[in-house]
Amino acid sequence: MAKGENLVVEVVGAHNLMPKDGQGSSSPYVEVEFEHQKRRTRSKPKDLNPVWNERLVFPVSDPDDLPYRSIDVAIYNDRSLAASSTVAGGGAAVSSGRKFLGKVRIPASGIPAPGEESVPQLFTLEKRGLFSHIRGEISLKMYRVYADMESHAGPTTERSLVTKVKGHNGHEKKLAAKGDGALMVPPQPVKKRQPESQIIIPPVQHTGPVSGGTKPVVLVPGGTLGQPDFYHMPGMYPGMMNVQDFSIKETHPRLGGAATEPGDKTSATYDLVEQMQYLYVRVVRARDLYSGGTIGGETHAEVKLGNYRGVTRPHSSHYWDQVFAFSRDSIQSSVVEIFVKERDRSDDFIGRIMFDLSEVPRRVPPDSTLAPQWYRLEDKKGDKSRTGELMVSVWFGTQADEAFAEAWHSKAAGVHGDGLGSIKSKVYVAPKLWYLRVTILEAQDLMPVDKNTAMMNRYPEIFAKAQVGNQLLRTRVAPVIANRGPSNPVWKEDLLFVVAEPFDDVLMVSIEDRVGPGRDDLLGRFVVPVSAIERRWNDKQVQSRWFPLDRGQNAPGVTRFGSRVHLRLSLDGGYHVLDESTMYSSDLRATAKQLWAPHVGVLELGILGASGLMPMKVRDGKGGGATDAYCVAKYGQKWIRTRTVVESLNPRWNEQYTWEVYDPCTVITIGVFDNCHVEKNQATNGSGSGRDSRVGKVRVRLSTLESDRVYTHSYPLLMLHPSGVKKMGELHLAVRFSCANMGNMLHAYVRPLLPKLHYVEPLLVRQVEHLRYQATNVVAARLGRAEPPLGREVVEFMLDHGSHLWSMRRSKANFFRLVNTLSATIDLGRRFEVVRSWNRPVLSVMVVLVFLVFVLVPEIILPTLFLIMGLVGMLNYRARPRQPPHMDMRLSHADVAYPDELDEEFDTFPTARSAELVRMRYDRLRSVAGRVQTVVGDVATQAERFEALLSWRDPRATLLFLGFCVLAAVAIYCVPMKLVIGLSGLYLLLPPRFRSRMPSPVMNFFRRLPTKADSLL
Repeated sequence: MAKGENLVVEVVGAHNLMPKDGQGSSSPYVEVEFEHQKRRTRSKPKDLNPVWNERLVFPVSDPDDLPYRSIDVAIYNDRSLAASSTVAGGGAAVSSGRKFLGKVRIPASGIPAPGEESVPQLFTLEKRGLFSHIRGEISLKMYRVYADMESHAGPTTERSLVTKVKGHNGHEKKLAAKGDGALMVPPQPVKKRQPESQIIIPPVQHTGPVSGGTKPVVLVPGGTLGQPDFYHMPGMYPGMMNVQDFSIKETHPRLGGAATEPGDKTSATYDLVEQMQYLYVRVVRARDLYSGGTIGGETHAEVKLGNYRGVTRPHSSHYWDQVFAFSRDSIQSSVVEIFVKERDRSDDFIGRIMFDLSEVPRRVPPDSTLAPQWYRLEDKKGDKSRTGELMVSVWFGTQADEAFAEAWHSKAAGVHGDGLGSIKSKVYVAPKLWYLRVTILEAQDLMPVDKNTAMMNRYPEIFAKAQVGNQLLRTRVAPVIANRGPSNPVWKEDLLFVVAEPFDDVLMVSIEDRVGPGRDDLLGRFVVPVSAIERRWNDKQVQSRWFPLDRGQNAPGVTRFGSRVHLRLSLDGGYHVLDESTMYSSDLRATAKQLWAPHVGVLELGILGASGLMPMKVRDGKGGGATDAYCVAKYGQKWIRTRTVVESLNPRWNEQYTWEVYDPCTVITIGVFDNCHVEKNQATNGSGSGRDSRVGKVRVRLSTLESDRVYTHSYPLLMLHPSGVKKMGELHLAVRFSCANMGNMLHAYVRPLLPKLHYVEPLLVRQVEHLRYQATNVVAARLGRAEPPLGREVVEFMLDHGSHLWSMRRSKANFFRLVNTLSATIDLGRRFEVVRSWNRPVLSVMVVLVFLVFVLVPEIILPTLFLIMGLVGMLNYRARPRQPPHMDMRLSHADVAYPDELDEEFDTFPTARSAELVRMRYDRLRSVAGRVQTVVGDVATQAERFEALLSWRDPRATLLFLGFCVLAAVAIYCVPMKLVIGLSGLYLLLPPRFRSRMPSPVMNFFRRLPTKADSLL
């Protein structure tokens, strides 16, 4: 059972607050709200730089929902206190007796978990409305603790808490809080005769005088109120930080914005994500610009909202057509300003426009796009007569807006230049892949290049070579045939390539003669465009053709060259080109669209966000790590990439995508990566590889999802490193699989897994692996040419490119998977031995009676078997999995793998390790292979004994077996089959006292049969 948790908010202090009592000061107190629970601190009379050091504790109903919750902190001026500087009572203030001093909304996703270190943080106070006058900052410290650990902090008295504080003037102040005046902890049982608790707060030493424009470096004194030491000492609980939760958790996000705006029409299309409000500013163009003269150079537009500033690209014709998106949560101004500036005069502007945010309209799709309008620009003096005009449109919207994907985002304000193109969300369509089959049959009239005596006296080693792009295959050397000379070789061999539409490559077939090591003479070649090759999507062979060969323009004898080659070329569209393993493939359709069946449903994926990501890089000049995370999802030919959230360990994407599903037994793959192209020099700094770092991936099998149900879960992002498995964070997803036609859905379960041509003309195992490798290279090359490009490392990680390489860990995992599947059969054999042992006589008698019933009435055997399986399935319905499967660390043997095994798994191919290490691993592999060799030899021995029954290798044994066969045939013919089966079964079920402990004569005879093991060297 999971432990309950409490959220602790330590209110350290605030400074430079706005005076609101009419006498140049304020009496502030802090009110914190979390999950409809409110707690408040004491009031500090006449103090614009108060220090509280109070701890407010909130019970957490569901820790898994913390990423979707927020903490609201507000500061108010308590007008009920007296104007004097003496200490007054701390009772709760009425709503009409307070004034607003500022607020902060803090996402709960980044709160440290129990046992983790936490540090005070400084937050700038925000306005409640457009006309609020707010200033100052507040210092808070937030962390989570287990509920049972709260009792160590000591009980809270019901009567009073006495606090002594040294004020700024050096005099001591004594504060008394009675009743509910200072709700610092939840109510707890009060022990009898509990004495008053007295807490002493250390004095706060300021670094200088406090004024309206200065910010003192204060608010972190040495001690805190009622703070137990073990909250900051993870080492007090050994192993607390090492125990990681690798399980999948169900979450309850507010999808579709239903909690805030029930009538919003965007919930119809974006109902699997949380709504995110944005202010959109579209700057199209300017005209008639004038600034003391006609503007002829390049100009740019600048959009300013509070501390955020977005700039368009300079353009000589004053045409930009760029959209800027400002997150509504980060808006700190009541107006948005748009400036038009010259490129070389960035300090001055030609003109500007200002919009009041309270008058900006709100657009809700599917409403049409807001039309831009012309607005007169005003100069520094406010004159609008001669500056020019600017075409602009401003509106409030959500991420469902069409402009969201291409907009400049305020959260990425620090990204400039080429990095802007790498942070946008995109949808990619992978190229349609075909198998190119080149059947090389024969060649005629080949002429050797060198006709000297030495070359003419040897038999030529002629082979054919085919090349498409960077794929190169060759045939074996042509065999010697009695009725054909060396100039007319025969191969009859198939070569398969992977090509992609559009077909821009050419096929080059060459015939060569191997005259020596590393030396091949060209006897002729032929080039044909791939687009000119005939296509087929069934097992009907295309017509073969003869193609003339040439040796190039500068080859000797080119004018009298008459050799030719016999080929059969076809683009096979009846296959499904495998670019990922069939175990977790996302698409199993044939390449030819004519063979596609109707889709059976629709898959909708909402990528909400991630939490607790590991820092992947260190920014220059900034403490701590950072991650520029983006998500990639792949299903079928459609790849999607979310926008990059810059410098966030708890990114929120809230993007929704849809796929058509043609086979429910498929898998969607979602991966998280760190963008290395955000900064201009990021690719050259650090590792220098310019490759996006892998954070983790998740697979969801569609057949495990119920129809029309929304699954909202947080999936652990597990990555295997040479040091072991690590949890890189959690990915929050919302998945829904909708069934379009239940008949087509159920029919898909009985269709062949792969298209028909895979079974009519099957591919060899070695061909499948090679073609999958080539398909991955083709897809990576095509997606790498998109904008923004998907790197090769991203494509290979999503397609599980290196899964076919040797791994001791993966071999152990597969072995134990096999053992687990056979455990039911082994368990059945053990139960049968229990019945035969008669240790439980009642069970043995019941089994004998059931056996006799089956022998007498064999017609009920199969109905009874199917009925039992049906009943077991119905009983297992209540214990069915309620959540999709995920990456299982225990099944993968990632938690028990040795460091050397992991280092071997991450080794390159060929190896880059030292000779001693390779020798040690080779010896270990030899020992494992020796045990496998023994098992294979035992299986072969048993099979050879069965063959020896009729092979007359042991004449006496074969004669005995033939005699037994004749007697058994006569006996079974004369005796009814029911009696034979019944007597055999009763013999097996005899009690042990009626059976001999020695092996049966049948087993003795079988073990004496000869094998071929004595013939092995």
